[in-house]
Amino acid sequence: MDKPALVLILGPTAVGKTEIAIQLAKRLEGEIVSADSRQFYRGMDIGTAKPTLEQRARVPHHLIDVADPDENWSLAVFQGKAREVIAGVHARGRLPFLVGGTGQYLRAVTEGWSPPAIAPDARLRHVLEGLATERGNTWLHAALSRLDPQAAAAIDARNLRRSVRALEVILTSGRPFSVQRRQGTSPYRTLSIGLTRPRAELYQKVDERIEAMFEDGLLQEVQALVSKGYHSDLPSLSAIGYREATAVLRGEMSEEQAKAAMRRLTRAFVRRQANWFKPDDPSIHWFEAGRQGVVVAAASLICIWLKQGD
Repeated sequence: MDKPALVLILGPTAVGKTEIAIQLAKRLEGEIVSADSRQFYRGMDIGTAKPTLEQRARVPHHLIDVADPDENWSLAVFQGKAREVIAGVHARGRLPFLVGGTGQYLRAVTEGWSPPAIAPDARLRHVLEGLATERGNTWLHAALSRLDPQAAAAIDARNLRRSVRALEVILTSGRPFSVQRRQGTSPYRTLSIGLTRPRAELYQKVDERIEAMFEDGLLQEVQALVSKGYHSDLPSLSAIGYREATAVLRGEMSEEQAKAAMRRLTRAFVRRQANWFKPDDPSIHWFEAGRQGVVVAAASLICIWLKQGD
């Protein structure tokens, strides 16, 4: 039986995935499935650079605004929901585009990952979270890095929930977390479109995005979330931008200090993303996002690939 087609649009933060994916989906009768873990959450629009309502009106989008900020959307939950949505897109006779910059979320769907079969250990989690409170999230992440450098490289040092889970699996099983994600057979026939820009240009785009976030009301967005009772310690609110905005609201940082921290952290995130998407990966077809004709060229490649599968 032929596998259903799935197009991946991948690349670093601020490279231009959103608009290019919309144009491709519109040309090719497609629908977009978001693989951005920060865009799952309602009320978190500006700080996640979520597609605008106007953009979402141009082509159907899925897995955006599907959870409240205090809900835990794990990798396993996302994997199951994404496959349900992709099946629905195929049932409508349309082409699904899985779009995102987080390698493990894309690969969990396309490579048939099975999450580690280690049950949660409430006592161990309590100890690890206590250590993070006492010594800091970065200390806990450094401990993970010593035990499993590959797992640590894929986890933001500020993402306490994921660091705790990785350490929980390692300490319970005695094996690295990074080797316990079992890879099965992909349920899809995939084509990966990678978007890139020269690093200096990409960093400029990052800086412009951060400035625009504050101009568009990032501080007001975070204040609204806090007013609704969402605590700043929630994993969803540890995303870059939200913790810095919270610090500004508390008087712990100036706006300029927050912007500088966001620029530094986003650059580090871009470098981590590069560990997932290698320029010499033969499975990824790379296009420079800022060049004229990129949408036409990518659409032509997709059409050829679709005909090959007929």
